[in-house]
Formats: sequence, C-alpha cells, structure tokens
Amino acid sequence: MDTYSSKFSAHHVVLFPFMSKGHIIPILNLARLLLRRGMAVTMFTTTGNRPFIAESLADTSVFIIDIPFPQNPPEIPPGVESTDLLPSMSLFFSFCKATKQMQSMVEEKLQGLVQVQPVSFMVSDGFLWWTFESATKFGLPRLVFTGMNQFVSCVSRAVFEDRLLDRAESDDELTTVTRFPWIKVTRNDFNTVMPNPNGPTMEVFIDQVKSMSNSSGYIVNSFYELEKVYIDNWNSEKRPKVWCVGPLCLAEPELEPQKKPFWIQWLDQKLAQGCSVLYVAFGSQAEVPSEQLQQIAMGLQESKANFLWVLRKKESESILDEGFEETVKGRGIVVKQWVDQRQILKHQCIEGFLSHCGWNSALESICYGVPILAWPMIAEQALNARMVVEEIKVGLRVESTCNGMKPGFVKWDGLMKVVKELMEGEMGKQVRKRVKQVAELAKMAMADSDGSSWQTLDLLINELCNKKQDVRL
Repeated sequence: MDTYSSKFSAHHVVLFPFMSKGHIIPILNLARLLLRRGMAVTMFTTTGNRPFIAESLADTSVFIIDIPFPQNPPEIPPGVESTDLLPSMSLFFSFCKATKQMQSMVEEKLQGLVQVQPVSFMVSDGFLWWTFESATKFGLPRLVFTGMNQFVSCVSRAVFEDRLLDRAESDDELTTVTRFPWIKVTRNDFNTVMPNPNGPTMEVFIDQVKSMSNSSGYIVNSFYELEKVYIDNWNSEKRPKVWCVGPLCLAEPELEPQKKPFWIQWLDQKLAQGCSVLYVAFGSQAEVPSEQLQQIAMGLQESKANFLWVLRKKESESILDEGFEETVKGRGIVVKQWVDQRQILKHQCIEGFLSHCGWNSALESICYGVPILAWPMIAEQALNARMVVEEIKVGLRVESTCNGMKPGFVKWDGLMKVVKELMEGEMGKQVRKRVKQVAELAKMAMADSDGSSWQTLDLLINELCNKKQDVRL
C-alpha cells in the first residue's frame, strides 16, 4: 500500500444508497474514492439490489451486507426492490415509507459490524431518513447523500423560506428569487418536487428533511468550480456543511467491452462518415405518454438529424408499430435495452444529448463535453434544466406549451426546430464550446491530490475522523 492510500487506513465507512439506480451508482463511485485512500468500506443494500452492486464492485474489497426488503408493503408490487421497477412514480413515497421496516435488521447488522471493526462514519441517502436514528444509536456521524446539485438546494431553500411562490398568480408566472436576483422560477419548477401538503406522503417528506438537517453534513455530487456561489452561500449561512466531491462518474473505471454492442458499432460507422449524432434518452424513471412519444418520433424524423434513441421496451411498442425504424433507417436507430450511457456520451460523433436532466445524466454529459437539450420531467429536473441552460450555459431548452422549465406537451415541430439549432445552429456552437470548457474544469476537480473535489474529500475525512492532516485547499 503506498503512502497516500495508507493515510486513512485505520478508518471504516458504511455506505447505504437508496434503492434506485440513479442513487446507487454515484455511491458505488464514492466507495472507490474511499478505497483509494486505504479505507475499509461496507455497503448496505437489499437482497434484490445486491447482484448489481456486487458485479459493479467485483474488482474491489467492498464488503456488502444485504437486508431482505419488507414483505408485502402497502401498494408496492411483490418483488419490487428498486424505484426503477415501480409501475408508477406516484408510488415513490410509499416505497420510501416501506424501507423503514428494515431499520431493526439494519441495526442488528450494524451491531455485529462495529464489534468486528469500528466504524468512523456513515453515508446514507436522504430518502433513508431513519438511518440517522440508527447511526445515532451507535454514536456514528451520519452524512447525507441526496443526488442533487447545490444550485437546486440553495434555490429551493430561498424560494420556500421566503415564500416567494405565494404571490404568483399562476403556475407559469416567472418570479424573481430575491437572494439570487438573476434567477427566475415558476411554480411549475417545483410542482414535481414537493408532495401534496395535505397528503399522507408529507409526513415522510418532513421526516426526511428533519433527519438531513440534524446530520453531520451533505455529500454533493458536484464540484466547486461549477457552482461556487451556491456552495459558498450554503456553507456561510447553513448547517450541516456541504462537501462537493464530484463528479463521481469520473471515479468509475472506463472498461472497454470485449465485444462492441451494435449501437456502438453504428456510432463508429457514423464517425467514419463524418456525421454528428444526437443521443436521446429520458432515464429509467420518467413516464412518457405514447402521444408524446409519437411527437418525439416525428420531430426527430423531420429534423433530419442523425440520432440514437434509447427507449424502454414498453415505450418502443407505441412508436415502432408505425414503421418508424424503417422510415429513419440509416439515419437513426432505436435501442430497446440497457446501455452504458458513458460509453455513448464519450463517443466522438455524439454532439448533443436530448435529456430529462436527471443530475447524473447532466453531469455525465458535462464531463464528456456534450451539450444538453433539456427536457425536464419529474423531481428536481426542472431546476437542473434551469442550471444547465441559464446558469452554466451548457445547453438549450425544449420549447413547450407552458412557461418555465417544466415543459408541458411538446409538439413535433417545436422539437424539430430546437434539435436543428443544437446540432447545426449558432446557439448550438456556443453551448458546445462552453461545455468543453466546463468538462476540463470537471477533470481538474477530480485530479488526484490537487483537485478541489479530491482535497474536499480529504478534508471531510479528516474532520469526521478528528485527524489533523496538512491538506491544502
């Protein structure tokens, strides 16, 4: 073990990601960063999610503890242990609530774990609010991972604490954020973030907020150079402290597949032809109605752009019956299975990403220097889209039938227009140049020893483990 990797070798960290691919994957990458510092890492998960985690970390020494997911929780179909498999995102908070039934068994496993090797601190997802109680019982500092950037956290706090949306006359009226007066938001930007204040999910939401505010800090998958204003703002005014240690996707090893999948072979052909390609994907959570899928298909078809569109199987059935693939043959392909998104984004011919603006996807696009065509759909994606388009200026927005960054129904001709602008227009050239600059900053932030995110993680470990290391930031 080299000198650097042994400096924290006396320490042991417990990681507990939420049961959703978008929340698990960044934590897997955080585990790799902790291992590179010589730390021991234990990962908690459910039995159903263990195979994915075990395969992803097969080349590491991470110890995995799996807990059975609760049997027959209300509203959740049998066998569903990940939000990716929920039949509807309306069941999200019911799924969150069900995880609390795991608490006693988690604490039983923790009891045995700390007797074998003391734990320095725990990192658990904000949706697993009850893990704060578990960590407290064992005297462990608990850090929160939320999967959000700091722009979203600061803007949301400013809007709700100052009750700015109370004065808006409609859901799409633009309102100035007084603490950050260059930012304007609408109620539409928050309609998919907050649960119904009179509904049963509000209790779970409040519990999550309370546990986060009482924890020892936030781990944020972002980097200081990307959002200095918001990181400094939070850490000067608010506790617990924010620690930006990303982009975590850059900690994941890039392994070339033994055999290239057909979509990569297709991209290779497009590169050889000197063509640029638009990548289209909306994540694993958003539910896109068939009528909207039809409009997307027509917009892509009429844009004349080359494209690679990743669809879930049940979604593809609503457009493929119309002979869409045959119509766009040679210029576009539809992929109906899981893909390695990073492998696509880093391909030299990819020049744009039509995305739902989930933060993992946005960060990956930024890291590979690919401009984003923002189409937010659920959760905090509308605010992510504002950040991407208006704040850091690495993308354009999809035009829709309503104001603000939360689109309503998007018509084919509007989509066609903005696809053309991104792939061929002057605004597309500007955001393409800008995103490549930001990509370089991201790589610098993750550089060993002297990157801002690398040093921040060292400082965090030192603070939590009460070690005095001469770490320069």
